[in-house]
Amino acid sequence: MARLTLPEIDNPVFDCRLDIRISDINYGGHLGNDAALRFAHEVRLRFLQSLDCTEMDVYGAGIIMSDAAVIYRNEAFHGDTLAFSLGITDFSRCGCDFIYQARRLSDNAAILHIKTGIVFFDYQQRKATAVPATFAAQFRLKQEGVAT
Repeated sequence: MARLTLPEIDNPVFDCRLDIRISDINYGGHLGNDAALRFAHEVRLRFLQSLDCTEMDVYGAGIIMSDAAVIYRNEAFHGDTLAFSLGITDFSRCGCDFIYQARRLSDNAAILHIKTGIVFFDYQQRKATAVPATFAAQFRLKQEGVAT
């Protein structure tokens, strides 16, 4: 069976820590698959807040998630703290990919590797719109390894 692969994050643009709550645990006693995208959502919201943006207003445009992929590396358990890094890759006219990597803080074990496809969206016209110039200028440079 072919396995999914995702790019590594060379130049993280944001880092944060999140604790695994009891509601994130499934009947197997470990982090549930439904929790992975909730963690990605929380990291994305915190990243946007660090820019004084929201999902409805990223430098004048909203965002919408077009796809998602999750790779599970190891089990994680209630009470574990995960250190997340976020990178931005694969810019197109209307979007980019957000890549998330999570490691357990206590032993540095890789736990999750997630990708969400992000499309910039005009909610009034209900259609995709161009990546805002401010966002593109700031993060395309970081993607290419040039500090801004």
